[in-house]
Amino acid sequence: MIDMKTLTKKELAGMMDYSILPKNTQEKDIREGCAVAREYRFAAFYSSSPYWTPLIKEELQGCDDIEIGTGIAFPFGSTPASVKALEVEESVKRGCTTVDMVMNIGALKDKRYKVVEEELELFVKAAGNAVTKCILEVCYLTNEEITAGSKLIEAAGIQYAKTSTGQFDGPDMDQFLIMRDTLAGSAVKLKAAGVKFPRPQNALVFIKAGAVRIGTRAAIEIVEAYDTMKSIGLIG
Repeated sequence: MIDMKTLTKKELAGMMDYSILPKNTQEKDIREGCAVAREYRFAAFYSSSPYWTPLIKEELQGCDDIEIGTGIAFPFGSTPASVKALEVEESVKRGCTTVDMVMNIGALKDKRYKVVEEELELFVKAAGNAVTKCILEVCYLTNEEITAGSKLIEAAGIQYAKTSTGQFDGPDMDQFLIMRDTLAGSAVKLKAAGVKFPRPQNALVFIKAGAVRIGTRAAIEIVEAYDTMKSIGLIG
């Protein structure tokens, strides 16, 4: 758990996985996003496709503390396991140091656990030394399915369990707590994405509940609200 009493603004920024994901993203948007990531020293900078990864790698040269990330089978997750693995391999080859793969939610809901196990095994193998994060998209899952999906992530040796893509409804606290409690005592870390408005307050609540990363395009807003959040007692 993060100690909210001693959390600094710099440490808060270091928990943000900042993203530029719009479908109409252009080169200037990526370059501007990388400049922001450098300025704030966010944990990671994500684009919607490994197409942008060489440009991001160029812009973040020398910033080894900032992960370069992208989404795999984003945002639907129903791509066959072998295709997901190829996408992971290509992403890493192009310079990604972290990859967020969307779990096959249909297979999970149908209790076709072997399908999910296969894709997670291939994901970990294809990622190599890159940081692995698996997205559950909890807004479409029952409590029992969230538990099952979390256990599959743990069994596969994936490093992070992530709530959502942020493209649909974000998680509520009850859903996040099911993930947290299921993974308690494991090595899996928690990433909350799709945080709802007002984002600064809600992001801090997820951190207080156990998230160590927040995936968001609103990273600047969250970090710049630090002093206000401290003044009202959410920090310190």
